[in-house]
Amino acid sequence: MAAPSHVVILFCATAGQNGENLGSDEEQIVLFVYLLYDVINNKVNSLQCHHVRPVTDDISETLLTEECKIQTGLSEEAIKHAQPLEQVLEEFERFVRSKEVHPDHGGKSFCFITDGPLHLRLCMHPEACKKNIHLPDHYYRYFDLRRDFKKFYKADVINCIKDMLEFIGIEEDNSVEYGVRHCQEMASIIHRLINDGHVFRQPDVVNNRLEPGICNKNDVVDDDTVIRARGLPWQSSDQDIAKFFQGLNVAKGGVALCLSQQGRRNGEALVRFENKENRDLALRKHKHHLGQRYIEVYRATGKDFVNVAGGNSSEAQAFLSRHSELGGQVIVRMRGLPYSATSEQVLMFFRSGDNPCEVLDGENGLLFVHQADGRATGDAFVLFSNEDDANKALSKHRQCISTRYIELFKSTTAEVQQVLNRSLDPRTPSELPDPHMSPLISHLPTSPLPGVILPQQLITSGTQRDCIRLRGLPFEASVTDILTFLGEHSRNIVFQGVHMVYNAQGTPSGEAFIQMDSELAAETGALLKHKKFMFIGNKKRYIEVLQCSGEDMNLILTNGVTSPVVTNMLPPTVAAAQTVAAPMMQRQILSPANSLMPPTSVGMHPCIYPYPQLQQHALLAQANAAAVGMPSPITHLSPRPSPYGSYHQPILYWYPSPPVSPQSAYYVHACPTTVVVKGLPFTVQIAEILALFEGIYEMPPDIQLQRGIDGRPNGEAFVTFGSRVEAERAITERNRKVVGNRFVELHMA
Repeated sequence: MAAPSHVVILFCATAGQNGENLGSDEEQIVLFVYLLYDVINNKVNSLQCHHVRPVTDDISETLLTEECKIQTGLSEEAIKHAQPLEQVLEEFERFVRSKEVHPDHGGKSFCFITDGPLHLRLCMHPEACKKNIHLPDHYYRYFDLRRDFKKFYKADVINCIKDMLEFIGIEEDNSVEYGVRHCQEMASIIHRLINDGHVFRQPDVVNNRLEPGICNKNDVVDDDTVIRARGLPWQSSDQDIAKFFQGLNVAKGGVALCLSQQGRRNGEALVRFENKENRDLALRKHKHHLGQRYIEVYRATGKDFVNVAGGNSSEAQAFLSRHSELGGQVIVRMRGLPYSATSEQVLMFFRSGDNPCEVLDGENGLLFVHQADGRATGDAFVLFSNEDDANKALSKHRQCISTRYIELFKSTTAEVQQVLNRSLDPRTPSELPDPHMSPLISHLPTSPLPGVILPQQLITSGTQRDCIRLRGLPFEASVTDILTFLGEHSRNIVFQGVHMVYNAQGTPSGEAFIQMDSELAAETGALLKHKKFMFIGNKKRYIEVLQCSGEDMNLILTNGVTSPVVTNMLPPTVAAAQTVAAPMMQRQILSPANSLMPPTSVGMHPCIYPYPQLQQHALLAQANAAAVGMPSPITHLSPRPSPYGSYHQPILYWYPSPPVSPQSAYYVHACPTTVVVKGLPFTVQIAEILALFEGIYEMPPDIQLQRGIDGRPNGEAFVTFGSRVEAERAITERNRKVVGNRFVELHMA
């Protein structure tokens, strides 16, 4: 590209975090400053500064955080009376036209220049996408001043404008406003660069849409380019996910929706970016929102992506190649077809009715999914040439072919690959390995059964005091909240060393254990963070932080109790070791009178009270260790009575440390989990409760309305989800929502 005659220095500030954390908190732009610089004559042309009014439900609410006010010097009054972003952008277009540098209006060329990628990639593009503001082409190219400076002067340690000014010997000017000062300082740096012979030639490009692409099982994908997104709506397409990462460059075919072993979407996706810089920016979008749902973003590996997106089916490859060659924009998945369905029936299904549409390339635009023995699975994929036709097709969701209603979803190339791979595998879904799960401790002697909790002793042990215990956590505290609370001490947490404790009822215990990389790190963290405050929403709680050892952690987590063993479930070599287990009093399973109980008809999964399995796996580990001559990983503890009068085995609900994906946690969330809903209208219907949880579940939950002793509804219901993940998300996202005219409260049964 030829060097532009002008550059526009662009600087943004948001109502929340700024500086190196700009764009990490979803706050809206409140300051938009630009300076036109004449590259040919190497001088400043003109500067404009605009305050921007955020879009809010209530203009009387506080718009700026205290951090923003201190850092930028902006005032609430100035922001409340400013123009919205759309009008400010229109004002910029008029500005560049008046300066005769707008290429679309007969002017000379110009290109944006920013200090790093945050202003455009994490602020401007995501906000414009959310507000449906169309950005002209010049917002999709920019020079990164920091990168050009480092490359030209071969200076590696440059992290901000201040560093660049110090390197070239220019003093900061703090006499002018925040945004104006930064633009003027960048202009001084550009002036020096041009004088020293630098030419701005290779701008960064921002992709404006996701390009289709095909991944093969033999492809090698860089680990530093892949993330895992969790909590996605089931209806999300690859384009929806690409829009969530708007401003970041996703690789061709770089969105892979993950499927469960039953072939259904599980609310997760693996996303591959063009380079590490874009991947690192994507990690900053952890817990940003897609619609009403927050999305968790974690690091993943190239192998994870290939396992999900890679294919080896020639039929799938041919179909997807046709998709790319013909310019097909959208793939639609059909589920629930009659096994005898023909191509002509499918084509007529889309041609008929109120919203007729044509399948791209007729019969060649269809791909029926068959098992390895040739039997139909009831699934098919269909190509459409554009979004309009695809939306017409999707309007036929749950309409019938013969006597079967058909489910329709937007799909992706990766989903085609996954479905074909699974259908052609002769093993049953339960026998297939889960491509998303990878072992976290390579030396584990056995693989856990589904729904079983691994003994804490296999995670850590020993007398070295390299752990800390957190007590008094708010029940809604997450791993992210803990890391924020620990601050710089979180850098000393070992790989996957965050352990949160839930009690046997499945509710948070208010405790967590953290494994540190040394005794000194644990001692320092406990000393400096003991009885400091954790802030979550409007809550302010002081947290006890105590140094402890692995053995201390085991003692507390097991309550000093061992469990009875089911001898007929164990191999002979392990059953012989059962004498080490002390008998344990069974805790009372029934709740006290007048309390809510989970319905007995849902068939609660054994992992809810997994004492036999726990002991079984502990003994298996001990036997395997003895067989190879290793010391036993099991620490034997003498039983001690619970203060509540009976022995109580807490459930360890373990999370790895972000940014490692919780998908790989020890506790497998496959068991049904019941949520209690309180405060329902007495006239509530099942359909209204299903509507409350729309978008949470993959399969509709089991709902049981509760009645009082007089037989009339009492405003409560038990809702049993297919997994604990769904139950937790339901409580997090739908608590205090309105059903009928009443707020409802949700908690674990």
